[in-house]
Amino acid sequence: MNMKNILLSGAAVALTFAFAQTAAAQDCPRGDLDARFCDVDGDLIADTPTDASELVDPDTLIFAYTPVEDPAVYKAAWSDFLAHLEAETGKSVVFFPVQNNAAQIEAMRSGRLHIAGFNTGSNPLAVNCAGFNPFTIMASKDGNFGYEMEIITYPGSGIEKVEDIKGKQLAFTSPTSNSGFKAPSAILKGDFDMLPERDFEPVYSGKHDNSILGVANKDYMAASIANSVKARMLSRDVITEDQVKTIYKSQTFPTTGFGTAHNLTPELKDKIKNAFFNFEWEGTSLQAEFEKSNEGQFLPMTYKEFWEVIRKIDTANGVSYSCE
Repeated sequence: MNMKNILLSGAAVALTFAFAQTAAAQDCPRGDLDARFCDVDGDLIADTPTDASELVDPDTLIFAYTPVEDPAVYKAAWSDFLAHLEAETGKSVVFFPVQNNAAQIEAMRSGRLHIAGFNTGSNPLAVNCAGFNPFTIMASKDGNFGYEMEIITYPGSGIEKVEDIKGKQLAFTSPTSNSGFKAPSAILKGDFDMLPERDFEPVYSGKHDNSILGVANKDYMAASIANSVKARMLSRDVITEDQVKTIYKSQTFPTTGFGTAHNLTPELKDKIKNAFFNFEWEGTSLQAEFEKSNEGQFLPMTYKEFWEVIRKIDTANGVSYSCE
């Protein structure tokens, strides 16, 4: 073969390779999803792998609930549901007490977490970086769902309205929390022209109960929190009504999204979904805890629809779903 033919042959191989890459990209659209995932059906969540070798069917399922308060509180609250989940799946189920949102996302990304409730703000990161497949949220018995972000202070703080926070300290929870950081950041900037560092001192408490207790005990002058957590803490007499007051209340946001890792077998995913939707709340430890925030059923939902407002808040805040 002469040099001209060799060059032509090499060009043909390169062109074929380029076409193959393009075809592969077209076969695996992914939007904001990490390169490990595909979204052929366009629902914005990672598809179940089509290669059987990539599916997992573990003997023991690991469950984690978003770390809004002390994990010990929720290990007890979820005990009856997890027993029901064991009966429905025929597998052992272990409660994994995560300490922060980043650890929960990493646990699913690395394959160590199979079923989870991720908080509102971290759902997009869990979906795009960890392959989380959310399908349900808690709702009241009449179908209402969600919570509001509140900015709270304590009586006598000198803060009567949002603008009074200027020059003072405002406690957030963590950067991945919707009500604890993302929503208030967007609202303070867009509606009040207030920026952290420039107009107030931001601090981070780590969790909603830390922020609420911090305000109640006058450790923080103000804090942005999820009012569903506040309601449960009031019901448990952890704080009293006269210890905190609300100076701002947002629109309603979707609450914790529950779902599975994307690569569980379809059969196992179906059993887990059924366990959520056929769970009888009456008289259970789950009802005892979550009726404090007026929740009493699992409502079917889609990430694409229910989390649209949260993705818009992320866009307003310049948030990227980078998985690095």
